[in-house]
Order: sequence, then structure tokens, then C-alpha cells
Amino acid sequence: MNAKTSTIGSAPIKDARVLGKPKMLILGLQHMFAMFGATVLVPILVQSYGLPLNTQTTLFFAGFGTLFFHFCTKLKVPAFLGSSFAFLGGFSAMAELSSGMYATMEPSEKLQYACGGIVIAGLLYVILAAIIKAVGVHRVMHFLPPVVTGPIIILIGLNLAPSAVSNASSCWWLALVSMAIIIVANIWGRGMIKIIPILLGVVGGYVVALCAGMVDFSGFAGSSLLTGENAVLGLQPFLKNFSGSVAKFDLTAILVMAPIAVASMMEHIGDVSAISATVGENFIEDPGLHRTLIGDGVATALAGLFGGPANTTYGENTGVLVLSRVHDPRVVRLAAIYAIILSFSPAFAHLVNTIPSAIIGGVSFILYGMISAIGVRNVVENHVDFTNSRNLIIAAVILVCGLGFTDGLTFQIGAASITLTSLAIAAIAGIVLNAILPGNDFYLGKSTSGDDAGSLGKY
Repeated sequence: MNAKTSTIGSAPIKDARVLGKPKMLILGLQHMFAMFGATVLVPILVQSYGLPLNTQTTLFFAGFGTLFFHFCTKLKVPAFLGSSFAFLGGFSAMAELSSGMYATMEPSEKLQYACGGIVIAGLLYVILAAIIKAVGVHRVMHFLPPVVTGPIIILIGLNLAPSAVSNASSCWWLALVSMAIIIVANIWGRGMIKIIPILLGVVGGYVVALCAGMVDFSGFAGSSLLTGENAVLGLQPFLKNFSGSVAKFDLTAILVMAPIAVASMMEHIGDVSAISATVGENFIEDPGLHRTLIGDGVATALAGLFGGPANTTYGENTGVLVLSRVHDPRVVRLAAIYAIILSFSPAFAHLVNTIPSAIIGGVSFILYGMISAIGVRNVVENHVDFTNSRNLIIAAVILVCGLGFTDGLTFQIGAASITLTSLAIAAIAGIVLNAILPGNDFYLGKSTSGDDAGSLGKY
């Protein structure tokens, strides 16, 4: 079989151009649909907290951020940057802030301050990238071992659990329908069905809601191709009203959002390692972890600067690489272009906003639990020894801080009122304890069991 007649599913294809342009375009659509459900779900969830995060803006910066990431990584890494769920806890905490200057603040302005925190979080990626370039990845990871990052990731999901129950309780049977679709697709699905269970859960639940007359389309009244609040074509909010979308900065908001970068940076490292293993290339070495961190971090900072959510490398698209065995980054860049094109449709964004909250609740039941499960997997795969009292103490303090400080911790510095969220308190406590307590059973690149077969060796 020659290159011109190669089919998807045979030997891995590094250059999708051998398949022809029509197939490349379809493969790009596949990547877009793989990331789509989770990416648009982030603004929907943030809107349910009361903050007006825009779907158009989210899609635009997912596409733009992906293209920027590919530029930073010398066009070598087939990764898609979608909306990060790790920062949902920060958005929720910002929505609930009701002291100091936030007491009477409009939700739109709160969102601007939350996005300011995301800008700083993105810049932390750049700082870590610079440190890794200067001293090497092994020294940096000494301060962020799995015994710290694992429990923090677990807390991200657990802190969001009440939101899932609240949304689902608006119509339990519809929430259960969405959950059932996701479970069936993920467990018994084949091919593309197995890759997009979240999207199928939302779409399937939406179809059921339509049949039950539970969807309100009144927002489309009076809209046309170019006119009306929900026109088919239109600019993103940050292009129409720059001053009303650009990020604002305050120390409280920064302390709410920025510490989440600790967990998301560890997620990034794991994702890049997973992509490397899938494709059979060592992207940690070439183009280098510092380049992937810069691409992800600057893309996140740019999104936050103009009112978008943080970005992160998407595991869904890594699954597509496994399924299709087409490892060409050009295909992922096509998906990014599709996302940018869709971002210029307010009607499409509003259509997404008509999804009943019960469907969001049903999806969140699984999604938030999966976030916590990823944290558990992080601990298990890295062989964290919980017979070691040191590790038990670190994990225990992190979990109690994250679950116990339900209202955060507020204190005064001069005239400023500073609020640390439970997640920020937990992250700080874990990093400090790991630094000061004697002993360490984690060595980057080595397995504590005496072999290098585990995930410790993948970095």
C-alpha cells in the first residue's frame, strides 16, 4: 500500500496531506467536536455561577490559543488548547465574594477581576518555563510532587460538587438522562462515540428537553443574519466593547485565581507526556517542556486579558490521536480555525445558552467527579507512599484546608481586604509542608519501586 492510498487505522500517519484535503478537513472537524463539548461547557457553568463568561470569546481564544501554542512549539506538538475546568472553583469563589469592594460589584465587573487573576496564572507558566530552562525540570518538580498536586486536583472536583447537585435538582429526571447517555457512550461506545461522551450527554439531553418543551427560544426573536441581539453573524464582546471586557487586577482576585495554576501546570506536564507517548516523540525534550509551558501560559494570559477562560491542553484530543492514528499537528490547527470561525456567531453562542440547567447538572455530576478521580490517579500512578507519615500529614492538611475553609480566609493588609479561597489555602499549605518536612519519596524520572515502568519515568 503506497502513501496515497493509506487509510486511517493503519500505520500512524505523520503527514495528513497524503490523505488529501477533504479527509484532512473531516479529521479537523473530528478534533473540533472532540474538544467542543467540554470547551463550551466552561462558560455555561460559569454563567450558572452568575458570571457572564461569553461563549463566543471562549471559542475564539480556544482556537487562537491553540494556534499560538503551535507557533511556540515549532509546529511540532499535536495538542489542542480548550477551556480549563481547573479554574471553575475560582470562578465560583469570585461569584460569591461579597465583602469589601466586591459587595456591590456587578457580575460583569467581577468577571473582569477574575480574568485578571487568570492573566497572572498564565504568567506563572512563563515563570516556571524560565526556571525549567535555567535549572532543569528535576529541581523544580521537587517542590511540586504528586503528594501535593494530587490532593489539590481532588479538591477542585470536590469543591464544585454542590454546584452539580444544585443544577441537577432543577429537574432530576432530565439530569439522569444526560448522565445515562454519558455512561453508555463512555462504557459501551465505539470509535467517535467513545471519544465525545460529554458532548453526546449535552446534545442527547437537549433533544429530550426539546421534546418535553423545556427549551426557551424567545431570545432569537427579532434576530436576523446581521441584526438583533443574537444575529447569526457578529463580533465577540471584547471586539465590540473593549473597555467592558479587558481584565482588571486586584490582589484578592489574584489570590483566588492564580494559585490554581499549580494544579493546571501539573496537568499540562502530564498531558504533554501523554501526547509524547501517543505519538512516539519526546516533546519534553524537543521542542522542550519550557516551550509547551510558554505556549499554554501565554495563551491563557491572552484569553484572560480579553475576558476569556484559562486554556489547557485537552486529553479529549489526545484520544482522537489514538483513535485516528493521524498524528499530524496540521489537523489540530484545522480544528482551531473551525473554533475561531464559530466564535463569530452570536446565534450559535445563544443556542448553547438555552441548554437547561438540569442537563448541566447531570453532566457536572460525572465531570466534577472525573476531575477528582484524575487527582486520585495522579497519586496512584506516581506511587505516593501513604504508609509514610510525612505524606499522610501533607495530604491530610491539604484536604482539611480545602474542605474546611468553606468561606475562605479574609484578612486585612493596610486598607485592602484580602480573601484566600479554600483551594488557595490548601495549595499554600501543601507546598510549605512539602518544603519544610524532612524526607521525600518522589524523584522525577525514577520509580520508587525500583523500575522505570510507571508514570514516574514518563517525565
